[in-house]
Amino acid sequence: MFSASASIPYWRLSSFYFFYFALIGAWLPFWPLYLQENGFNAADIGYLTGILMATKIVAPNVWSWLADKTGQRMSVIRGGSLIALVIFLGIFWRLDSFWWLVIIIAGYSFFWNAVLAQFEVVTLSHLKARYQKYGQIRVWGSIGFIIAVTTLGYSFDYFSISWLPWVVIFLLLSIWLSSLTVTEKHELQSSHFERRSLWIVIKQPSVIAFLVVCFLLQVAHGPYYTFFSVYLQDHGYSRAVTGLLWSLGVFAEVVLFIVMHKLLQRFTLRQIMFASLILSVIRWLLLGFYVDNWLIVVIAQIMHAATFGSYHVFAVEFIRRFFAGGLEGQGMALYSSLSFGVGGSVGAVLSGWIWVLNPQITFIAAAFVCVLAVVISCWVTEEY
Repeated sequence: MFSASASIPYWRLSSFYFFYFALIGAWLPFWPLYLQENGFNAADIGYLTGILMATKIVAPNVWSWLADKTGQRMSVIRGGSLIALVIFLGIFWRLDSFWWLVIIIAGYSFFWNAVLAQFEVVTLSHLKARYQKYGQIRVWGSIGFIIAVTTLGYSFDYFSISWLPWVVIFLLLSIWLSSLTVTEKHELQSSHFERRSLWIVIKQPSVIAFLVVCFLLQVAHGPYYTFFSVYLQDHGYSRAVTGLLWSLGVFAEVVLFIVMHKLLQRFTLRQIMFASLILSVIRWLLLGFYVDNWLIVVIAQIMHAATFGSYHVFAVEFIRRFFAGGLEGQGMALYSSLSFGVGGSVGAVLSGWIWVLNPQITFIAAAFVCVLAVVISCWVTEEY
């Protein structure tokens, strides 16, 4: 799959992705169920899920600026991981208080969201010209997600979901410990590059369209990330099956990451982008209309390879090309904040509002948002 060498710390980079996305595997499917079991309604769940997304609006840009300013990107990653862990420990003080959870989630996620965009830059700096191998390192994040969501899905059918915060604490600790093993790499920006203005890059029509499409795609993911587990449970699926369905989506993503370097050689970025967006439309319509048909739900979950996997690889490669010359960190931060931050939080809150009216309409609305993304994506080019 990947030939490790002395110049590429393959397993150290991979372990960080493994624990980071294992935490997401613990959080996304089970945090809404945890809140529901503790008496919070759909609107509260939407807000408390959206807060974690909302901190991505500011956090990646703040920490990107700090990392670029100091040149100590790994120190920012380690510090963010550790402070996130310390803050999250406060969740046990008042588990039944909405506003206390708002404070804890906002504080912990502000620091936790500091790390991924910067670690992506560290990974690319280690890979250098072998950037096509990115997917074969990032795949371990997907494996971590699968292991977490499958294990916890079965566990929470037999043990109380009140153990979820302890799982989060263990994974936050593991993220911090794995970050200690990765060394700094300062070779991403070649000496012959003259550092450009970020604004000069952003104001290009193709980049503007790219960022808007990223935003819309994550808005469309709002119902999935916030209510998919609740949706399945309301339609008679057990927590074990729910965990398996989450893991199936990410398993499809794993397969895609393994072969993605070949797809990048065979297809253009525009073709990968269009395919990802069209399949996103189909996926949300399938979940909206056919959730009671387990076979169709399985097919919809396999489509996660496109709605997240191939689109994310496209986005990372787009940023590598357009934000070259010392702007990679800021490009990753901008992508993270506008898509997973603004888009994710807007999607979570809107889905909470619509969910109260009709859960099915929530997924249909997500499909229409993706249709709009397809239209705007026509302005995204590969010229840079």
